[in-house]
Formats: sequence, C-alpha cells, structure tokens
Amino acid sequence: MAEEKLEAGLDEMEEGLSENGTHQFMTFRSGTEYYGIELKYVNEIMGIQPITEIPEVEEYIKGLINLRGKIVPVIDVRIRFKQKPFEYNDRTCIIIVDVKNTVIGLIVETIADVVTIKDDDIEPPPALSPGKVKNKYVYGLGKTGDSVKLLLDPEKLIKDEDLKAIDEVIEDEEPAEK
Repeated sequence: MAEEKLEAGLDEMEEGLSENGTHQFMTFRSGTEYYGIELKYVNEIMGIQPITEIPEVEEYIKGLINLRGKIVPVIDVRIRFKQKPFEYNDRTCIIIVDVKNTVIGLIVETIADVVTIKDDDIEPPPALSPGKVKNKYVYGLGKTGDSVKLLLDPEKLIKDEDLKAIDEVIEDEEPAEK
C-alpha cells in the first residue's frame, strides 16, 4: 500500500525536478535518522527481494538481485553508515537508483515520503572536528517543517573500486548478448 502511494508520488513529481529553486527528495529512515536522496537519482522502489551474495566484497554490498532480467547490485545503507545491521522485514525496501551510469539498489528500513525542499532550506553539514573531512555521504541538511533530513550524495555511497568489482561479477553473471 505505502509502496503504491510512493510510486504514484514518484510519477506525479518526475516533472519539474529542481524547478523554482526547489529540489525533491525521496526520504527514508535508517536507525533514528531520516535521509533524503534527490529524486532525479531514483528509478523505482521495491520490496525486499532474494539477494545473491557476492564473495570477497565490502560488507555493505549485500549482493545482487534480478530486476526484470537485469542484474543489480544492492547495498545495505545501515552497514554503509557503520550502523548496526537490522533484520529485514515487510517494511524493508530497496530504492533503485542510477549512480555513475550504474543501477544500484539501496536497502533501507522504511520509506518515509517524497518532500520538496527549497534551496534556501538546504545548508552544508558542519565540520565535526577541525581539519577533518566533512561527512562524506551527506552533502546537506534539508529543513522540512520542524525536522531535518540528511541529504545524501548517492555518488559517494559506493566506492569506484567496488563498482569495478561489481561490474566484473555482473559481466560473469549475465549471459552474453548477441
């Protein structure tokens, strides 16, 4: 039910992304925090699927799923953020995103909503300690009403070397096209 509502929302909001100084974000919960990914990266949302594990990859890369005949790598967002793993359930979703010309699934605890945030309501994250790199996944803090969403840069969620390793596995998995 919630999945259908969000997919309908995605369809309605696909037009007019980043119009009038605003951006639209798919928000989800991980642990106690709410995160957002700009809607332009989101292809679809689906329930949890059977996952084929990949040996010798980072722990956050949970494996591969078959998405209508296309092999798609999936990562667990909680593990990527160095949070405790969680048990997948009927609220667990996979957000299918297109990152660096690669389709990737993000396993999240639950989808929250699609929100529109004005450019003026997005601030850079604070540097938590002097001389240290700012949060490498969060590029901004989006204010929505009385809450703050941590806005993610999906291109930083997966390392280039991990993408290469996944691509090699996918090439081995997919039948040769003629």
